[in-house]
This record gives sequence, structure tokens and C-alpha cells, in this order.
Amino acid sequence: MHERSWLVRSVALCAFAALFALLAGCASNRVISDGPHHNLMLKGYDPVAYFTDGKPIPGKVDIAVQHDGLDYRFVSEEHRKMFLADPEHYVPKYGGFCSQGIAYAVMFGGEAEKFQIINNRLFIYGDQGAIDAWNSSPQRHLEYAEHYWNTEMKGMPYRLQTAKRFIFKVPHYKTGKEVRERLAAGKPVLE
Repeated sequence: MHERSWLVRSVALCAFAALFALLAGCASNRVISDGPHHNLMLKGYDPVAYFTDGKPIPGKVDIAVQHDGLDYRFVSEEHRKMFLADPEHYVPKYGGFCSQGIAYAVMFGGEAEKFQIINNRLFIYGDQGAIDAWNSSPQRHLEYAEHYWNTEMKGMPYRLQTAKRFIFKVPHYKTGKEVRERLAAGKPVLE
């Protein structure tokens, strides 16, 4: 009996170690280190440019500011001043994690080039598929994302949160295959 419990514990430990290794890079593209900025958001793109130009534009290393421990770069001093006047307007929702993932209570890194402006806020996504899934049922995704972000995710270490929700999935969880099938059929991903 003792050998069996040792085996069960060993297998569980190995599974946990594999899961942790898998999750180790999940948010590596959310915050990067570049030059003097070690917590650089949006890969150095100017957060104000998403609103003024409708696209990500690389900011300048020497026109930067730190907000909530994260570094942001800007294309001009004017954009830096706009940001400082109302930073919460310009910082990406959900800490720059993939917005569609947040609706499932998982914190995957977002790609700064994959974005939407919704309700005058910047939403970042992991890829085009995540944008398509979100747009299939935007109100439902927003409701779930807001709920999970505000009740269990904000301030939570991303590896711990993501591991938790890989094990204990949200009630409306869909596999990638299910999401693709629903999109192909023209159905909303979340109802």
C-alpha cells in the first residue's frame, strides 16, 4: 500500500511540474525587457497611438513613463502628457492579458498587434481567433471577463490563476475545437 501512495504522489508531482513548465511562458509576451525598460508593456508600442492613429506605433525609448510598475513608451511628448492626464483610459484592459482568455478566467499573454477599442478602452488579444471568438458574442464575453477579472483575477499571480483554471474550468468552458466549430457554423461562442 505504501508503494502505491508513493506512486500516486510521484505521478501527481510530475503532472504538476509539467503543467507549471507549460505555463511558465504563458505571459512572456505581455511584458518584455528592452533596453532600460524591464517591465515594458505593449512591446513598446505607444498606448495613446491605438486611440489617435488606430494602430500600434512604436514609442521612443527616451519618451517613457512608469505607471503601476510597468513601463510605457510614447511617440511624442504630447502622447506622454495625454497618458499622464488619464492613464486608466489608455492602459490595456485586464493588464494586457488576452481579453478572450480573461472571459475564461485564464491569463494568457496578449499580442500588442491584436487589439480592439471597445467602449473607448484598449482590449488586447492573443491572436485573430481570439478576436473572432470575442466578436461572436461580445456582450457575453465582456460580462464574463469583467466578472472574473474583478472577482478573482486582478492582482493574482498569472501562473497560479491559469493553473487553477486549467484544473477547475469555468462552467461555460469551450475547447479550442468547440470554439472553431461554433465560429464555422456562425454561432456565438458564448451564449
